[in-house]
Amino acid sequence: MSRLVRVGIIGCGGIANGKHLPSLKKVKDVSIVAFCDLEMDRAEKARASYGSEDAVVYTDYRELLKDQSIEVIHVCTPNDSHAEITVASLHAGKHVMCEKPMAKTSAEAKRMIEAANETGKKLTIGYQNRFRPDSQYLKKTCDKGELGEVYFAKAHAIRRRAVPTWGVFLDEEKQGGGPLIDIGTHALDLALWMMDNYQPKAVLGTTFHKLGKRENAANAWGPWDPAKFTVEDSAFGMVTMENGATILLESSWALNTLQVGEARCTLSGTEGGADMQDGLRINGEQFGKLYTTNVELGAGGVDFYDGEMENAADLEARLWIEAVREDRAPVVLPEQAYVVTQILEAIYESAKSGKAIYF
Repeated sequence: MSRLVRVGIIGCGGIANGKHLPSLKKVKDVSIVAFCDLEMDRAEKARASYGSEDAVVYTDYRELLKDQSIEVIHVCTPNDSHAEITVASLHAGKHVMCEKPMAKTSAEAKRMIEAANETGKKLTIGYQNRFRPDSQYLKKTCDKGELGEVYFAKAHAIRRRAVPTWGVFLDEEKQGGGPLIDIGTHALDLALWMMDNYQPKAVLGTTFHKLGKRENAANAWGPWDPAKFTVEDSAFGMVTMENGATILLESSWALNTLQVGEARCTLSGTEGGADMQDGLRINGEQFGKLYTTNVELGAGGVDFYDGEMENAADLEARLWIEAVREDRAPVVLPEQAYVVTQILEAIYESAKSGKAIYF
């Protein structure tokens, strides 16, 4: 039998209730025993929906960390507090799942890795898009070498009009940026992971605040307040790696385009290519002819039955808890997430300076 893992949640807002808590609740022998939020009502509400019978609520995460029975902490707070809370949790003897992005800055992300190394505790970052069926299949394809050397990639995170208007998403001080650090981070993580390449050489980036100033704009979640829109609405970057490989990163919450899609990547290798634009497509050359394969990722195959598949968030939570129980490395390594943060930071820095940033 698997042993019980007691979990504490710090930050009971949208990402906690939308991903972490529902997925953790499904993992066998996991008990969510502590909920912390600056607003007591949110912590109480989360406890009522997901907590164990003996669950406790807090408004100060430091008090929660004093509970020595808690083994795992999930950090689901705004970006500017990721490093502070994660480092404190690791030094309190907890394993930590921190929501993406790893931190606002690479210096903060480095502190998190150092704390994990000092304490011997596990640290992972919430890049749940790695756990989608198409991502899992493509990663196996890349690892098997079927695409050959992947030397060119695109990381896609484009919305036509879907600016998050709640919480602190539009607050540069709290978040560190807009769509680049919010959704661009997922796309970049996927591209680097597929390529298994974490050695950036140089970055050239641009950011734009063109549509965020508009009043009564069309938007999925209703008009935003231009006065509060202090982050970019679009950001783009070109990343060259030490081995010469190149990645183009595109991210936007609001862009006049019909080519939309987020947390996707396009790969071009010496033996084949792949993209996630219309399902998962693998392309290549065989017997003197070009081919394109659309991968069937469904679990069904029977009329009126689509099959049963574990969604990405559920698989992420299960494999994370298994890594803790079985004392093995998590799927998302903090060293990988650190490189993502380094590159995002360099794009912002390049956009401000107008110059390429070299590592």
